[in-house]
Amino acid sequence: MELGIGIGWRPEIADEVEALTGVDWVEAVAENLCADHLPDSLVRLRERGVRVVPHGVALGLGGADRPDPVRLVSLAARAELLGAPLVTEHIAFVRAGGPLTASPRLEAGHLLPVPRTWDALDVLCENVRIAQDSLPVPLALENIAALITWPDEELTEGQFLAELVERTGVRLLIDVANLHTNHVNLGQDPAKALDELPVEAIAYVHVAGGVERNGVWHDTHAHPVTAPVLQVLAELRSRVDPPGVLLERDDAFPPAAELAGELDAIRATLRQAAPPAGPRPPTRDAARDGDDAGDGDDAGNGGGDGGRAPAAAVPAGTRDRTAVAQTALLSALVAGTPAPEGFDHRRLRVQSRALAAKRADVVAKVAPELPEILGDGYRAAFLAYAGSRPMSGGYRRDALDFAEHVLIAGGPADPVARRRLTYWWQDRSGARPPRRTTRLVRAARAALVGK
Repeated sequence: MELGIGIGWRPEIADEVEALTGVDWVEAVAENLCADHLPDSLVRLRERGVRVVPHGVALGLGGADRPDPVRLVSLAARAELLGAPLVTEHIAFVRAGGPLTASPRLEAGHLLPVPRTWDALDVLCENVRIAQDSLPVPLALENIAALITWPDEELTEGQFLAELVERTGVRLLIDVANLHTNHVNLGQDPAKALDELPVEAIAYVHVAGGVERNGVWHDTHAHPVTAPVLQVLAELRSRVDPPGVLLERDDAFPPAAELAGELDAIRATLRQAAPPAGPRPPTRDAARDGDDAGDGDDAGNGGGDGGRAPAAAVPAGTRDRTAVAQTALLSALVAGTPAPEGFDHRRLRVQSRALAAKRADVVAKVAPELPEILGDGYRAAFLAYAGSRPMSGGYRRDALDFAEHVLIAGGPADPVARRRLTYWWQDRSGARPPRRTTRLVRAARAALVGK
C-alpha cells in the first residue's frame, strides 16, 4: 500500500494543510475525532482523494493490562468513519496501577517506554493480538522517543521490534526523529536499529522536529526538522523505499510556507538517499507466501495479521511482574515515590518535570479559560498542583480537579478571577462525591456572598 508524502492534520493548521500541494495523505490523532462526525476540513480532504489515517495515543498496548475494549471499539469506529487503510498506535505504556497491583490507577499523560525484556514482549504481543482482532483494518505500531531507559534490558530496540513483528505480523511505523532522540539521550545507534529491524514491515515513517537542552533531546514536535533527523531518514531510505513518509507538527505551528519547505526537504532527502535503481528485494512475507503480501490493501480484517505465528499464552505471573514494575516507575515519576532500583535518578527527574510540563500545556489547550482566568500565575499554580496530585483520568478531568484544588485552597486571590473560576467549575463539574462538593460549594458561596 503506497501512501506517498503526508502531513499530520491538526485543527490549528487545517486550512494550511488543505492549501498545501503535493500532499497525498494526512494523519489525525484518533482521540481528537468524534466517532460519528468528521471536521469539515477532513471531509473536504477525503472528497479530494486524500487518505486519512487515525493515529491513536491512549491504548497503552505496552501496559500490563489487556487493552480496554471501549478504547478499541472507539478506535475501530474512527477507522471505519474515515475509510482508513490502517490505524496506528505506539509501543508504550501510558497508565499503571489498578487491580493487578491493588493500587490507585495512575495516568502518565504521555508515552512511556516499555522494558525491552522477554516478559514485556510477551505482554505486548498478546495485547497487540487482542487489538488486531478488534480492528477492521491493519495495525501499525510506532517506536517512541525516551528520556529514560530500563535497567537490565535483554534486547536491543531493533531486536525487540523484529521479534514483535515475527510473533504478531504487526506492521511498523518508524519514527526517525525518535531514533535520533534515543541516540542523543540513550546512546543508541540509529543505524544499528535500522539494521536489526524488519524494514519490509514498515507501513510508513514519521519525521518531526525537536530541540536539545542541557544535553537532553526533547522530541517536541514544535520545532523545525533538523539535519540529524533527516540523516536518519536517509539511512532508512538507503535500506528500503518506505510506502509513506509523514511530517508531524503538534505545536508552535509555522506559516504554510515553512511547512511546505519541510516537506520539500523530506522529498529531497528521500530522492538523494535512494540506492541505485534495480529490482526491489522481496519482503519477508512475499518470500514466504510467493506473492505481494506486503500490500496492505489486501491485508484483510482483524488487523491484517496474515502469516503471524500461532498465539502463545502469556506465562503465569508475567502480567503481574510487569504491572508491579511499571507502577513503581510511574509512581516515582508522577507521585514522588522512591525511584525503582537501577534507574538514573537524574533522568527520572527530567522525565518527571517533562510530564508535569506536558500536563500544564495540554490542560491549557483543553481548558483555555484556566490560563485566561489565572493569568501569569497559571503555570506555576498547575505545576505545584501536579507535583502532589497524579493524574488519574483524562486531561479534561485533570482540568476540573485543578480548578477545584485552586478554589478549595482559597485562590485565586483576585475576587473577580475567583468568581469566574467558580462559575467555570460549576458549569462543567457535574456530580461529585458529597464531601468534596460540600467543601467547594461552601468556599464558592463564601466568595460570592461578599462580592
